[in-house]
Amino acid sequence: MSFAYASIHTRQEDGVLFATLAAGPLNLIGVDLVRDLVSLVDTLYRDPGDVRVAVIESASAEYFSAHVDLTAIPQYTAEAAKAGGPGDASLGMFLYKLAHVPVITIAKVRGRARGGGNELALACDMIFAARENAVFGQFESGTGALPGAGGVQHLARRLGRTRAIEAITSADDFDADLAERYGWINRALPDAELDAFVERLAKRIAGFPPAGVKAAKRAINDLTLPDPAHVRSDAARFVGLVALPETRERLDDLASRGLQTPGDVERDLGRAVAEYRATDH
Repeated sequence: MSFAYASIHTRQEDGVLFATLAAGPLNLIGVDLVRDLVSLVDTLYRDPGDVRVAVIESASAEYFSAHVDLTAIPQYTAEAAKAGGPGDASLGMFLYKLAHVPVITIAKVRGRARGGGNELALACDMIFAARENAVFGQFESGTGALPGAGGVQHLARRLGRTRAIEAITSADDFDADLAERYGWINRALPDAELDAFVERLAKRIAGFPPAGVKAAKRAINDLTLPDPAHVRSDAARFVGLVALPETRERLDDLASRGLQTPGDVERDLGRAVAEYRATDH
């Protein structure tokens, strides 16, 4: 068993694996991060050792994960495909595998979790977020696409139909308090209390007999997680939509204003996706 990666820093303590995303200032879900996440999840399936709970967090206080690397969709998809078999060549199906991993997973979110970054958090069993700075969003509709890696499936189940439609079609940002109220996340906590709360909960669960915890997760997954056919369908729709001329135009416009670089567009992406329509149409 080894948890050593280039873009994820890890430490283990009392049955808990703390996995810290460290893939640049935005933590874009690109080739390197997907490769390391696939390896981490594979190890949790094959040889977790004494790990009973995995906490996924970020080295950046501003970005849990901004979104996927939009310049490397085929490349990170090829890495994600290594996690599954035929028909599973998508980030969505890799995150589906993460959702079924035989340990409890907790996303501890500071900063922005949008697009694929939000979908990574949603694939975890629980999400706890810093009230002062955590932001969640699926901005894809603002570019002409849709969430293609589980966002539609998870949000429809967690938020209900009407709020999921609001969250996805508005392409807007949701702060931690509103996300908690909607059922998007478990709890919004003061930033100063977040680390201690998550560590205490993770170690508490890790101290229980694993058979019962695993059985409970499997039973709840059976009732609540999406059918893989729906995940594959969303992935195919995403690939088709991002190739459309209008979507490319909007993504190019965002790129010209600073998408995928630290700055105003990424900090306030919910606003930025609406500006194209306001200024050019």
